[in-house]
Amino acid sequence: MLSLGMAAQGAGCVFMYGLPFLLPALEAEHGLTLAEAGVVVGAPSAGMLFTLIAWGWVADRYGERLAMTSGLALATVFLGAAAFAGHPAVLAALLGLAGAAGASANAASGRVVLGWFPKERRGVAMGWRQTAQPLGVALAGVIAPPALHLGGVRGALLAMAAICLVTTCCVGLMVVDPPRSETSGGSRSASPYTDPALWRVHAASMLLVVPQFATAAFALTYLVAERHWAAATASQVIAAAQLAGAGGRLLCGRWSDLAGSRVGPMRRLALVNAAVMLVLAAAVQAGNTAAPALLVAALVISMSGNGLAFTAVSELAGPAWAGRAMGAQNTGQNLIAAGTPPILGALITHAGFGTAFALAGALALAASTATPGVPMITPRAVRRPVSPD
Repeated sequence: MLSLGMAAQGAGCVFMYGLPFLLPALEAEHGLTLAEAGVVVGAPSAGMLFTLIAWGWVADRYGERLAMTSGLALATVFLGAAAFAGHPAVLAALLGLAGAAGASANAASGRVVLGWFPKERRGVAMGWRQTAQPLGVALAGVIAPPALHLGGVRGALLAMAAICLVTTCCVGLMVVDPPRSETSGGSRSASPYTDPALWRVHAASMLLVVPQFATAAFALTYLVAERHWAAATASQVIAAAQLAGAGGRLLCGRWSDLAGSRVGPMRRLALVNAAVMLVLAAAVQAGNTAAPALLVAALVISMSGNGLAFTAVSELAGPAWAGRAMGAQNTGQNLIAAGTPPILGALITHAGFGTAFALAGALALAASTATPGVPMITPRAVRRPVSPD
């Protein structure tokens, strides 16, 4: 079930986060400016924001397999139609619809992990699930060049649609919904949002998006423009850091399993994140030769704790609300992710990289304070689901 959930999540990430590989081809084939091509590339992420919570409700109410299968099937249809779109506005609209449909995997795949893995193994399982994003982007990077060579943008989009189609069939045929307790599924249960701890996890994880995207979005620009690295070398280093960050998610998941808590490791990692970002800011401001190494370290650390927050949210929400809670978690993080590059870009233009990294470090420090100080494995989460009679 874990591999199928990862496949579903990864298939969505291939086109949601892999479209930047098509930027030059979009500019050439459709006569777009870089800004206009950026709108097309960002359309799936924008569409996803409108449906994450709704898909979470579908998963909570009707099951994970139905949510993932129907969402990925719709994404396949919209991607196929986008491949034949003649006007850039139509292309962007269809890609936005594909993102709205593919968002089903974000909430439902997390519920599969919550339902099929016991609490002492759930952190590692969620860590594996969170590696689907960098793996999906890596797959897009592998298939995009040959697909573009053979069929241009249309060929690349059809290749992405084919990946969604194969994944849809696998999920529909092989995913088994976890057993449900009598309070989940179609039955009503009290909202977990009366507990302030859930709100605090949402808030802390949103704050931690800023250092993650401050490093991911501007590492290449800093290394090339300020440190005069070759673009190819900088790209390779950043790609290696992304893979290291994916491994960090697994290690953090194991750490939380051994600790019996998600928020203890989450709070400590936020403090480390803050410290590294602030030291990086000082090194950048001083022009220290250690700045590139610190930047890579900050990039890896800022990615590593992502799975902890998702696991905490799912456990606090419980089986009846996990889909909606993870949808809300994704929505909040994606809103901050969308706003971070333009805001920090403007700050870098006027005050430099050091100031931007210092702000990101301050927000990571605030996240450590916002993280609740209560155990994340609560009676709501520990209760084992039982099969219906």
